[in-house]
Amino acid sequence: MIFCKSKKAARRTLDHILPYIEGKLFLRVNREKTKVSHVNYVKYLGYSFYIYRGEGRLRIHPKSIQKLKDKIREVTGRSNGMGIEQRRTKVNQVVRGWINYFKLADAKSLLMKLDEWLRSRIRMVTWKRWKKIRTRFENLKKLGVSEEQAWMWANTRKGYWR
Repeated sequence: MIFCKSKKAARRTLDHILPYIEGKLFLRVNREKTKVSHVNYVKYLGYSFYIYRGEGRLRIHPKSIQKLKDKIREVTGRSNGMGIEQRRTKVNQVVRGWINYFKLADAKSLLMKLDEWLRSRIRMVTWKRWKKIRTRFENLKKLGVSEEQAWMWANTRKGYWR
């Protein structure tokens, strides 16, 4: 990656650096992947970049976020044959590893949104696991919900993701 102030300077630099890389360093440059673009549109190792107050900053690329969500969906799905504890451990491993990898990025609000999404996903999995009205009612009572409220929630016809 080579950063320049203007598009014109970037093109000029690219034209001068390619012969050096190929001629002196004997490296092959993939012409299809090599491009001149604004810093906002660059993705590198799962990160994307942006400018804030004249300073280059890192953020997590949307594709990386989608891959995390897909992985969590796979782990929390009902057809994977894992028990609740195994599922919890696996989700923990996936999320911790992902956060440790992207710890350099500015992602506070993104992580808050992902936390909301993950909690909703876990609630949905639990609600689907309980399945029957009676089971929902009993388990909600065990969690300390009043009998009247537990009965209302157990009998709801709203979807899992309300």
